[in-house]
Amino acid sequence: MKKIIWLTILSSIFLLLSACGNDTEEKTEDKIWASIQESGEIVVGTAGTLFPASYYPEGSEELTGYDVEVAREIGKRLGVDVKFETMAFDAMLSALQSGRVDMIQAGPREASRDKFGFSEPIKYSFATMIVRADDLSGIHTLEDLKGKKAGGAATTVYSDIARKFDAEVVTYGNVTNDAYLRDVHNGRTDVVINDYYLQKLAITAFPEFNITLHPDLRFHPTTNNVVVSKEAKVLLEKIDEVIADMKEDGTLTKISGEFFGGLDVSKEPEEEVIEIEGID
Repeated sequence: MKKIIWLTILSSIFLLLSACGNDTEEKTEDKIWASIQESGEIVVGTAGTLFPASYYPEGSEELTGYDVEVAREIGKRLGVDVKFETMAFDAMLSALQSGRVDMIQAGPREASRDKFGFSEPIKYSFATMIVRADDLSGIHTLEDLKGKKAGGAATTVYSDIARKFDAEVVTYGNVTNDAYLRDVHNGRTDVVINDYYLQKLAITAFPEFNITLHPDLRFHPTTNNVVVSKEAKVLLEKIDEVIADMKEDGTLTKISGEFFGGLDVSKEPEEEVIEIEGID
């Protein structure tokens, strides 16, 4: 009888502790969203230097771009104002982790999947190269990257691809597109590996540069997602609901067409894309 009583007591204690644990977890999950609701504002980390994703048009102090306008629409549908903080890509995840910002936009990687929450994709793409137009910077295959100088941010997947094929990565701060492209043009670097859609439009802004998109190399399919703190589960659920609605009602397609020359980056591309083993 005593044994049964003790088992009953222990079971009750276990259930109580479990309930407390769940309650604590729910409070943690709700804390970030509750704070956003209370302030009426969601803070978004963005580059502000990357045409046509996040940039200031010439002569304007108003931030715009695909990422920016998608974030604005998400905020609108969540019923809160959107405040942007511009920063280098390499600083974004740490800003999110510290609570300086509530969300950013980036692609999921193996090292970050367990640390952050990722929404459904808002953009599909793949990687390509900007090279010199007259000789393709001597690059005809991915293996030809060996010994070349690749301009990029230190912690991006694109720099990881360059390193995988033994290129030297030349890193930059939060600079505008012209800094990267001018260096390829003048020979300081040989190549910029980055998103196909971003690079396709970026080179049109600098017709005086001796640069082109590589005509043959398309590799590493990517997505761009809204990224939030791992604890912001309620916020992530709400963002996913908004993204689903924006896809269904054509809002993402409309915003994409505005910034990507009529192309719809919210749908997976049809091009054949090379997968690179060991790059996530």
